[in-house]
Amino acid sequence: MNGNSFGRLFQVTTYGESHGEAMGCTVSGVPAGVELDEEDIQHDLDRRKPGQSMITTSRDEPDAVSIKSGLQDGYTTGTPIGMVIQNKDSRSGKYEPFVTAPRPSHGDFTYSAKFGTRNWGGGGRSSARETVNWVAAGAIAKQVLAQSEYDVQIKAHVNQIGDVRAPEVSFEEMLEHTEENDVRCADPETAAEMRDLAEQYQQEGDSIGGSVYFECRGVPRGLGAPRFDSVPSRLGQLIYSIPAVNDFEYGVGRDARTMAGTEYNEDWEFDESESRSDSEQSSSAERSSADSRAAKPRDNGEETDPRDRGDPTPVGNDHGGIQGGITTGDPIYGEITWHPPVSIPKKQETVDWETGERKEIQVVGRHDPVLPPRAVPVVEALLYCTVLDFMLLSGRINPDRLDDRPGEYDTDYHPSSPVNDPDDAATQAETIDDE
Repeated sequence: MNGNSFGRLFQVTTYGESHGEAMGCTVSGVPAGVELDEEDIQHDLDRRKPGQSMITTSRDEPDAVSIKSGLQDGYTTGTPIGMVIQNKDSRSGKYEPFVTAPRPSHGDFTYSAKFGTRNWGGGGRSSARETVNWVAAGAIAKQVLAQSEYDVQIKAHVNQIGDVRAPEVSFEEMLEHTEENDVRCADPETAAEMRDLAEQYQQEGDSIGGSVYFECRGVPRGLGAPRFDSVPSRLGQLIYSIPAVNDFEYGVGRDARTMAGTEYNEDWEFDESESRSDSEQSSSAERSSADSRAAKPRDNGEETDPRDRGDPTPVGNDHGGIQGGITTGDPIYGEITWHPPVSIPKKQETVDWETGERKEIQVVGRHDPVLPPRAVPVVEALLYCTVLDFMLLSGRINPDRLDDRPGEYDTDYHPSSPVNDPDDAATQAETIDDE
C-alpha cells in the first residue's frame, strides 16, 4: 500500500490500524535545535483522543506518545523522529458480522476489492484513528514554528452542526473560547445549541454532519509554487485525506460561483505600515542612475523612491491569503465540511458475498454522532505541517538547523562530553602536557 506519506521536506510517514497493536509515525525534516519533549505532543493528542464527552466515542484510549528517536538531551538532532502510540482498548469482536458483509458507506468493500483482504477490526487502516499520527506530527511542526523567528498562529473551531450555524467570530475569540466547550465552537451560545442537536441525533441512533472554520495568521507572503505545488493544491490533498471530509474551500469559497469579476477582484494599494526599514531606505543612494530616474518628485522638489510608500497589498481578503497559488501574507482562512458519521446504531441492509444472503445489520461499536469537534486538532495539525513544509522549502527556515548557523558546531544544544565532567573523574581522559 502506497500513499502513507505526505510533505516534501517536512515529511510524515504513518503506520497502524484501528485495532492493531499500535499507531505510529516517522517525521523527517525536522531542523536540529528545536526544544521538544513528549508533553509538547501529548497536549494536542489529548485534545483529539476519544472519550472526552458524551458526544464522542466512548473508546478509552490514553493515546500516550512515546518518542523513540530524533532527540538528544531534549533537542531535535535533525534526524527522523519516530513516535509510537499504543492501542489499549480495541474490541474487534463487534466487527465480525461485517467481515464479508460490508457496512453501508464505509471502506469495507472497496478495501477488500482493491487488496483481496483487509484488516477489518474497527475499519483497520481506513479508520479515523489514523489521524492520531497526524496530530502528533502537527504538534512537532507547531513547536518548530513557535521557536522560529516567525509568529505563525493557527486556530480552528466548529462553525456549524446540522442547521445550527455560528455567527462570525474573530481570531481572538477563537483562541479564547474554542476549547471551553465539548463542541469546540468559539461562540458559547451556539455551542450549547450544537451540543443539544448532537445529543438528539445520538439518542435517536443517528448522526449529523457539520463544518470547521480555520484561520492561519502570520504566514509570510511568497510561499507555494505554481500548479501542482501551490498552497491550495497541497492543502486540498491533505484536507481531503481526513476521513468523512466532503468539501474544502478557502477565501470566499463556493460563493465565488455567483460573483461578478468586478465584485470578486480586489484592487491594490500601498500599505504604508509595511514600508521599508531605515536600513533598506539608506541603501537607496547606492542604486544605479536608472533606478533614480524612476523616482517621483516630492512636493518640495526632492526625489523619493516609490518603494518608500510601502508594499502593494490587496484591498480586502476575499482571496483567503492566496493568489496564483502563492501566499500574499494575508490570513489564510477557509471552511471544511464533514458528512455525518456512517457508523450508526440504526438497522441497515447489506449483502454477504460469502453466503449470498441479504442481511439486516446493526453497527453497535463506539462511535461519534458528529465529527467536527474532534476534527479541530486534526485540521490545525495538518495546517501546521503544511505551512512549515512550505517555510522549509522556501528557505525561510533553515532545513538543517533552527538557529540558521551553518558550519557552527559549538552550540547551546550540543551535548556536553561526559569526560569533561569534573564530578566524574573515572570518565576523564588524561590531558596531554604540552611542556
